[in-house]
Amino acid sequence: MTTFAPVPMDVLRSMSGLDVLHAMLAGQLPAPPISRMMQLMLADVGTGRAVFSCTPTLEHYNPTGSVHGGLAGALLDSCMGCAVMTTLPKGFASTTLEYRVHLVRAMSDKTGPVRAEGTVVHAGRQVATAEGRIVDAAGKLYAHGTTTCLVFAL
Repeated sequence: MTTFAPVPMDVLRSMSGLDVLHAMLAGQLPAPPISRMMQLMLADVGTGRAVFSCTPTLEHYNPTGSVHGGLAGALLDSCMGCAVMTTLPKGFASTTLEYRVHLVRAMSDKTGPVRAEGTVVHAGRQVATAEGRIVDAAGKLYAHGTTTCLVFAL
């Protein structure tokens, strides 16, 4: 059973970003609380890459009867930010400075599972950038985006 809680700061300081995400994936560390609220799931990680999955439901709908664009934003911010996190050594973290989302197709409760894959474009000492894509099981694109993250010592 997945637990949801912030990772303690002393744990974050003692592990590389990739190790933290591997521990989350293995259930050794809790998933962040937003994962439960938005129904996002860390699916895979590797150096410079992070994948999240989600199945849009009626709970994600906006007043006009489609999935709120904030779901795509949350998926992209998660996969791109965690892709950057995989490149960080022990004692460092990052935070999103800005991100841009391009919605190219509406999601609905009929879309089925989607995957958001983030990949690092540049991993610098102070600034990192990444890009991400949201696709369905057939590879159909729903959204894509870019991010800029600030890298800092914990």
